[in-house]
Amino acid sequence: QVRLVEAGGGSVQAGEYLRLSCEGSGATGRIYSMGWFRGTPGAEREGVASLQIIDGRTYYAQSVEGRFTIAQVMGAKLILEMNDLKPEDTAMYYCAASFYGRRVYGPLDWRFYTSWGQGTQVTVSS
Repeated sequence: QVRLVEAGGGSVQAGEYLRLSCEGSGATGRIYSMGWFRGTPGAEREGVASLQIIDGRTYYAQSVEGRFTIAQVMGAKLILEMNDLKPEDTAMYYCAASFYGRRVYGPLDWRFYTSWGQGTQVTVSS
C-alpha cells in the first residue's frame, strides 16, 4: 500500500489544458504500475492512462490517446498532462497504484489497483 494525493483539477473551457499530479509516500510494497482513472456518478470507473514502472511502458484509453500524456517525474511523482480537453472528460480523476504479488488484470482495469487517492475534480464546459 501507498498513500497517494492528487492535485491540479479545476474548471476549464473546452480546448484548454490541465496538468494533474500525484504524490506517493509511505509505500509498504513494491509498486508495479501507476495509473489515472476517472469516474462519474453511476458509472464504472474508467482507466484513462497507466505506466508500468519497470520499463516505462504506457497504456491509454482510446478516448484520450493523442491528447493525454502520463509520466513519472522526480521519483515518486506521477503526472497526467491533459490537452484539448472536452466536455466528456468531465469527471473525478483518481491516482492509483498496483503492486507485485497481486493477481494480474489489464493495465487499465481498476481491479488491478489497490491503493487510491481521494481524487481531484476536472470540469470542462463549452
